[in-house]
Amino acid sequence: MSVPKESSEPITRVKKTHTVKTQLVVDEQTLEILKIDCAKGRVHDFSLFKRSRIRLHPETEILADLGYLGMKNIHTNSHIPYVGYKKRPLSKEKKQYNYQLSRRRIRIENIIRECKIFRIVKHIYRGKHKNYGLAWNVVARLVNFKNQHLFRKDVY
Repeated sequence: MSVPKESSEPITRVKKTHTVKTQLVVDEQTLEILKIDCAKGRVHDFSLFKRSRIRLHPETEILADLGYLGMKNIHTNSHIPYVGYKKRPLSKEKKQYNYQLSRRRIRIENIIRECKIFRIVKHIYRGKHKNYGLAWNVVARLVNFKNQHLFRKDVY
């Protein structure tokens, strides 16, 4: 048996290239999932938002997390928490703003949690990437259906 020769070319191994990123648009009042966008690979939240080309009315309020820094340049009525640094901590007003924003966003995060209860969304997706958005759409419709019947008073 011969030993394989070393190649002069460097070997590049890229990890985690099979990831899929998902973005949800949720209505704050009805808690209904309005739109889902998926992207293959490692994609930043804000670049996924720009790529999805979601059209929103200028008066629509957007509540986003720190992954969407720069949203004010695209949509003026967006709310993003302030960032505190070690040498420049947040003032009490900014801390209060972040607290009020997180109190409003927690309902949306709970909707995302309801989607992640389904194992196809929570665990490693082993199907074809082109069907990943379809799986998310099915899960979103099930969550919307569940929430719609929870808020109706004439059911049972």
